[in-house]
Amino acid sequence: MNDKIHPVILSGGAGSRLWPVSRMLFPKQLLPLASDRSMIQETASRVSGPGFEAPLVICNEEHRFAIAEQLRQISITPSHMVLEPAGRNTAPAATIAALMLHRLAPDALVLLLPSDHVIADSENFLDAIFPGLAPARAGALVTFGIKPATPETGYGYIRTGEPFPHGDDCYHVEKFVEKPDLKTAQGYIENGGYLWNSGMFLFRADSFLEDLGAFKPEILESCHAAITAMREDLDFLRLDRAAFEKVESISIDHAVMEKTSKAACVPLDVGWNDVGSWSALWDLGNRDEDGNVIKGEAVLWDTRNSYIRSEGPLVATVGVENMVVVATDDAVLVVPKDKSQDTRAIVDELKARGRTEHAYHTRVYRPWGYYQNIDVGPGYQVKHILVSPGAKLSLQLHHKRAEHWVVLSGTARVIRDEEILTLGENDSIDIPLGAKHSLENPADTPLRIIEVQSGSYLGEDDIVRFEDIYGRAGHDDGNGGGS
Repeated sequence: MNDKIHPVILSGGAGSRLWPVSRMLFPKQLLPLASDRSMIQETASRVSGPGFEAPLVICNEEHRFAIAEQLRQISITPSHMVLEPAGRNTAPAATIAALMLHRLAPDALVLLLPSDHVIADSENFLDAIFPGLAPARAGALVTFGIKPATPETGYGYIRTGEPFPHGDDCYHVEKFVEKPDLKTAQGYIENGGYLWNSGMFLFRADSFLEDLGAFKPEILESCHAAITAMREDLDFLRLDRAAFEKVESISIDHAVMEKTSKAACVPLDVGWNDVGSWSALWDLGNRDEDGNVIKGEAVLWDTRNSYIRSEGPLVATVGVENMVVVATDDAVLVVPKDKSQDTRAIVDELKARGRTEHAYHTRVYRPWGYYQNIDVGPGYQVKHILVSPGAKLSLQLHHKRAEHWVVLSGTARVIRDEEILTLGENDSIDIPLGAKHSLENPADTPLRIIEVQSGSYLGEDDIVRFEDIYGRAGHDDGNGGGS
């Protein structure tokens, strides 16, 4: 047996309860919400030391380039990055991971971790999970329960039973409990024996697959088919869409853990938080003498026990108590702190109204850099575009819009139909409607340009790609298409 643990990092969620900062195409796990690093960077760093293999990352295909870049920034190279063509909850993702690691070694030890949790005591994380290692190696499916500090209604609970063989401080799982109401949660705290369900798991690949095959054979079959037809795409592995979309969307708890006789639980006390709402960030934050957590530019008067965050504009509050106020450059959220879990309802309403603020920030990241929306009106749109050193936008054309580019800084190499042009600071160029064009940064410093679009339709899906170094030629990459 290889004694090293194979971390599997799951990054498929949209983090809608942390809107408007977290959005579908750049969700909370990619954001530095609780430290100077993003949550997925913190997760990967936590399991990058001795005793761990390189992480296997399973992620939403729309986030692939951002995740790869963030891991590169902290010098972590995943063993693989597997792209899910559709969200199917944690059981299918765990199955994909177990099948892939089973190929390396049937008894490979899998540590399944959500990418968007905070663990304050990262230094002692390995010591904290140690009681689960021997039971997992013996075939147990180990989960980690968090010692509850308060009667939290936003978490599921685990009822623990008798001590589990093969390990100290590890217990049989008597039952999993869905999120309770406040009275029930208070009873759990008073009676003892209940832990918060962390959503972290440790198991041998073969042991998990054995139980999954017994309880949900159709998931095992479809996931196996998705891997069999999987294809390489640059540094990524794309699961077969047709096979994976047939998989039932279900959690590990419902698919396996509630049914197995091998469920074990290790109590964990490492400062865990799933950051499932803005109130959780108030809990984690450094509060001033009035109990306020302040991020960004804000002026507070007669304000107490509130979370105030600005990603741009100045936020001012008067006579506010127990509130969350979050401002970005295109949206403002105001909600009582005890209702902040309901922010998802706003996201659902935005979708129903056909708006885009649930999905996009004004700054949209691409594998070559990003663009930032500056202004939009009838028949025109203005963007600030940054192209990273050595990066190149696809060779493309638009059927319904023309573009005008002005170089702010850096060097631009432009293809416009049969022409190849080099532009410097203050140079400009027109891209007529229907012209085949591309933009490249050949220098070792960022290229910044202003793009003015004009035409009858300015949507990001008005694009035809011919060549693309990021493997997106001929199809929409799922990010809204553009550039």
